[in-house]
Amino acid sequence: MKDSEITIVIEALTKDLSSKKLPIVSELADQKSTPFHILISTLLSLRTKDEVTEVATRRLFAMASTPAEMLKLSPDRIADAIYPVGFYRNKTKTILHVCRELIERYGSRVPDSIDELLTFKGVGRKTANLVVTLGYGGEGICVDTHVHRISNRLGYVRTKTPDETEYALRAKLPQKYWTEYNTLMVAFGRTVCRPISPLCSQCPLYGLCEKVGVKKHR
Repeated sequence: MKDSEITIVIEALTKDLSSKKLPIVSELADQKSTPFHILISTLLSLRTKDEVTEVATRRLFAMASTPAEMLKLSPDRIADAIYPVGFYRNKTKTILHVCRELIERYGSRVPDSIDELLTFKGVGRKTANLVVTLGYGGEGICVDTHVHRISNRLGYVRTKTPDETEYALRAKLPQKYWTEYNTLMVAFGRTVCRPISPLCSQCPLYGLCEKVGVKKHR
């Protein structure tokens, strides 16, 4: 696709989004949840289906909604609350570590800088970008597997890793689309532009997409 056609892509996916459920992290942002909630929910979402992440997120926040409250919970209680998210025991350790660091280094306030967030063990670029954009309304582009896959499948970027995709998008995606890009691609990627055998017959972008790497579709 031509770079200039990205506006058509955004408009089509924005219209299509009205019929789809938002990812839990985007829902939290719409509900004006705290950056801490965005941070913890994003950590839970890694390698986990969104419907599982949503249940775990709401169950955990019903028990604790601040770093101090979280540290009052035992590791077993946190693990039980977030099960069956992927790697739930490791994520329990990460959550407790992040909460301690937030209290000791930042007075419980979640940093609003990507570079500062990356200093936390277990926090990668996806998480840091989501916290900055959805938690603080700052500048960033969150690239997960959906964003990486679909951006390449469309032919908008040609990259090998999510990190490469982030920097490629920063260079060419109009800044006014940065924050919403992840939400649009995640909702689209979960329902239509799936990793295997995407539903091209239902795709609003069919005429634009180069279908890079697509061997079979429906």
